[in-house]
Amino acid sequence: MLTPPGRGGLAVAIASLVLAACSSASVAPSLTPSGPVPGAAPIPAVVADDASGPRFPASVPSSARPVVRTGDDWTMPAWSRPAPFSGFFSEDASPKNHVPVRSVDVTWRQIAPSKDGPLDLTATGKAEGMRFPPLGDQLAAGGPYWLRLFASGVDWAPTWVVTTCGVTGIGPDYEGEKHLPIWNDCVWSALRDTWRKLLVDQRILADPDFRFAYVPGGFTWVEFDYDIISTAVARHLLTEEAYLTWYARMLDDLAGIAGNQVGQLVFTGEDYPWGPFGAAEDLLATAAVRHGFGVRTGITEEFNFHLSETPAYGSQVQPDGHLTLTRDTSGQPRVFASENECYTDCGYHARNLGYAVVHSNLKALQLQVNWLYVVPGDSYLARYPAHWDWVRLSLGQTAASAPDAWVALRTAQDTSWSDQPIAGRTWPGRPWVRNLERWLVQVDTPGAVGHRTKVDTHSGDPTKENGTAYEGLATKRSAGDSSLAFRADPAFLSADAAHPVLVKVTYRDAGRGSFLLRHAGGSTPPVRLANTRKWRTATFALDLRAAHSMPGGTDLWLDTSRTDLVVRFVRILRLEQPGR
Repeated sequence: MLTPPGRGGLAVAIASLVLAACSSASVAPSLTPSGPVPGAAPIPAVVADDASGPRFPASVPSSARPVVRTGDDWTMPAWSRPAPFSGFFSEDASPKNHVPVRSVDVTWRQIAPSKDGPLDLTATGKAEGMRFPPLGDQLAAGGPYWLRLFASGVDWAPTWVVTTCGVTGIGPDYEGEKHLPIWNDCVWSALRDTWRKLLVDQRILADPDFRFAYVPGGFTWVEFDYDIISTAVARHLLTEEAYLTWYARMLDDLAGIAGNQVGQLVFTGEDYPWGPFGAAEDLLATAAVRHGFGVRTGITEEFNFHLSETPAYGSQVQPDGHLTLTRDTSGQPRVFASENECYTDCGYHARNLGYAVVHSNLKALQLQVNWLYVVPGDSYLARYPAHWDWVRLSLGQTAASAPDAWVALRTAQDTSWSDQPIAGRTWPGRPWVRNLERWLVQVDTPGAVGHRTKVDTHSGDPTKENGTAYEGLATKRSAGDSSLAFRADPAFLSADAAHPVLVKVTYRDAGRGSFLLRHAGGSTPPVRLANTRKWRTATFALDLRAAHSMPGGTDLWLDTSRTDLVVRFVRILRLEQPGR
């Protein structure tokens, strides 16, 4: 690999990540971004853009007797509020839908009519079938915003770039657009200078309304897919060495522009992309995150597919199929984003719409995203208001701040790993993944092993590659497993004192038995099954601590009698606001 002068550290780190993809699960040490950008302001504000409380506050049972309701329960404690630097974002703000952050979209051609002149704040632009007002007008509209620079398309880039750099378009992409090779030194230098003018000279980084920008500005919908890169390689217009060298330079250049606000620059590529370089490109999104960048994935609508092993977010598949998520949350605010709007759009055809919406959001929250792109109509915000309000209050929370901890009990197939192992890792059940968990873990231990059940099976929804999922785990009394066991994160509930909580158990009401909750402080009254064969949610009020003092190092057992039970969702809501 050729290393450009002054960029050896990042190039070596990228090389280390590439080797890690080939040989082990380790990742390179964190990289230190450049110093603060001149004139930058401390961002974001310490309050959320939408600070309203829950639309559907949880009710506390008046006695120890559990309360049962049909269906799911998405209520939250009355004290819940959105986390700072988090929320829904879209093309247009929609306060009535709790979408406070709008887009500012421009093309490179629109704002950079000449190589050395200032930005044009008065010209209009167009890309991907959209027309963009002048940059000056968009910025003057006021209110929080996110930024996209449509740069690489032949129809988006300034004509002087084509002439000066002597380049031609590569493609077309799936929208019919050809793109300039942004890895070309001349093209990238020009684009980098425009990014500097936009973020620094135009003082967008210092604008208290600015939330984040998608970078680097390449390819279809500026999402940095690899189809154009693959086409260039197939035509012998790009080598692996040249691409990786440019990639290192690109990260260094943008980090140098943003300084201590680099976490607000959101790399739109992903780990394990479908590109031409194999393992060499596998962990480039992780390299961006290690360099301080934010990151975004756009496919959590396919909630079983491709995102189980997601190093850029800190998510890893363990040998038992459970997912763990660990990442550094210190330092300046950083974007971890996804987009959930393609359920019956973008070529997706959800057969069970409510199921697809819920599980795409469970996946996004398992990845602990703080920003989620939605479109009020296409995301069906009005059709599922209680669920979406729960998502709004969950985005960006940490274990220390979250109103609830939860586990979605399931066994799901990640077809992206069907034909290959994760390098250097053991995963005997591949490609089957156990559960989606957020600060509450289901634990298999003697007497409480969870068993796969087929009472709620989904295949190929909303796409074929999303595989098959068996929702719910069951007890199996005939095998000695009459219980399900759970461990809470001590960062969510401390181990040294019991806290008043609500535990909500969503179960299939089948048979004539009963179940109760058992914990270190005692047991609850039972819930009697009525054999309605419907999904119901039981709410228990109790005092709980995360001391891991129950068998198997657990905190909470769900015990059945007379019949087996299928459970698909367990939540712990803390009734006391943290820090109060």
